Amino acid sequence: MASTYNQLKNKSFSLWPYAIVTAIVLFMSYIIYFVVQAMGQDVDLVSTNYYQQEIAYQEHMDKVGRTKATGDVQLNYNAEAQNILLQLPAGFKSKRVNGNISFFRPSDDALDFDVQLQLGRDMSQLVSAEEMKSGLWKVRVNFTADTETYFTEKTILIQ
Repeated sequence: MASTYNQLKNKSFSLWPYAIVTAIVLFMSYIIYFVVQAMGQDVDLVSTNYYQQEIAYQEHMDKVGRTKATGDVQLNYNAEAQNILLQLPAGFKSKRVNGNISFFRPSDDALDFDVQLQLGRDMSQLVSAEEMKSGLWKVRVNFTADTETYFTEKTILIQ
């Protein structure tokens, strides 16, 4: 009779090994799915030369400080006329000014473009916004007046 009991005991069925193996397989599948999703993400930096810009940070802060000390650079978007008006402070009128205006689209770097700074007698420049897609734009004005460099950045919303 004891041998019959041992035979029944050996023939008993348990789901635990299958449950453990299934849990491990499901967990490994989730990890593999997560890794595949992570590898498919676009990890481009906002700017292609980000590290060079980081090294020149102190020089950049000096430019911003000089710009704030001379007065506010005005940047106004006119939705009806589809143009952007850049106005430098009157203190730059007696100086020789040259530089560029960079239009930076944070959501799509393919839309970024630069315009050469060509100021009128009243130290203003009008830039057409007809070709610009609607959305958030950062406008960066980097210019030199005589021997000093200046920089300002404004955010505009094109509609």
